[in-house]
Amino acid sequence: MKLADRMGHLGTESAFEVLARAEALKAQGRDIISLGIGQPDFPTPPHIVEAAAKALRDGHHGYTPANGIRPLREAVAADIHRYRGVEVNPDHVVIMPGGKPIMFFAILMFGESGAEIIYPNPGFPIYESVIRFSGAKPIPMELHETSGFSFRADEVLAKITPRTRMIILNTPANPTGGVADDRELDRLVSGLERHPEVAVLSDEIYARILYDGRRHKSLLSYPAMRSRTILLDGWSKTYAMTGWRMGYAVCPPELVDGMTRLAINDHSCVNAASQWAAIAALSGPQDAVDAMVKAFDERRRLIVSELNAMPGVRCVMPGGAFYAFANITGTGRTSRAVQDLLLDRAGVAVVSGTAFGHLGEGFVRFSYANSATAIREAMARMRQALGQAA
Repeated sequence: MKLADRMGHLGTESAFEVLARAEALKAQGRDIISLGIGQPDFPTPPHIVEAAAKALRDGHHGYTPANGIRPLREAVAADIHRYRGVEVNPDHVVIMPGGKPIMFFAILMFGESGAEIIYPNPGFPIYESVIRFSGAKPIPMELHETSGFSFRADEVLAKITPRTRMIILNTPANPTGGVADDRELDRLVSGLERHPEVAVLSDEIYARILYDGRRHKSLLSYPAMRSRTILLDGWSKTYAMTGWRMGYAVCPPELVDGMTRLAINDHSCVNAASQWAAIAALSGPQDAVDAMVKAFDERRRLIVSELNAMPGVRCVMPGGAFYAFANITGTGRTSRAVQDLLLDRAGVAVVSGTAFGHLGEGFVRFSYANSATAIREAMARMRQALGQAA
């Protein structure tokens, strides 16, 4: 069989490969601590689970509209107003089975041969993968450790050419935990006034997971950006609903039809029961979210302190999400070598920085979506493994 050439352009998400290796080692009897996959270790709150069960008992078993049921789109609009201070028309909301289809569809709508799309590097690997798959040229937006992995507006604006179709922003960010500086965001928006033809995909999936009193500033809060911004958010991280596969896009009016037609061609619609659960998540009590973020904050401080006390390792304090992006250049090893050493010798699953782009070399991503006890044990094992291999 001969596959289409474009299949050779698709990358992968290495966190799932590390997870598979870790699970295989567990099956052999190894004691593995997972700091690799970006998945909250909390259960989905009970009232959300009950809402899904009730939906099934009430007979919500059939197809739903391709863009999502109206009550959920209204709940999303209300939530955006509550937490982002922005009025959104529910007709501009499209419900998706997770965040990745939104990335895929947004990039397919703008990416083609001869086009350029600017994306964060190091950044979520699916961005670059789908840009290449679309035929467009990926242009890396360099994120620097020295600025807490916030982008620099002048550098981004300098990369715009007549071929630029889209810029992808992600704040708070995976894999760095970096949060965009408000002043840099202001400068970027101001500079984009000179480039009205450039669209923006704003990945805000970690918007509720912020620390040290930070408040999320959405790109939709800038009136000038609403006509060309696709907002990506969802339920996976905020409500510990990774397996439910629930996400949403907020699109400018002229892009809603294209996003919906892609959904019809791809997956028809999102399953009904999960949509009713998603309403309960947004409109119900938020104490579980607050408790989860508080726990993540405590773990964040713990893991960064442990990493910075380790010879050859340093780590800036992440401002959001639940990742620590540690600089391991002082160990004298590559990112992949440290990843493999920790899994094979120490039984600690982490992800090489190069899984998030070539600018991730010299770094390793640690997910602190695990207990403080597990993090302490993982850090002790890492210290021993690095010391033995010295």
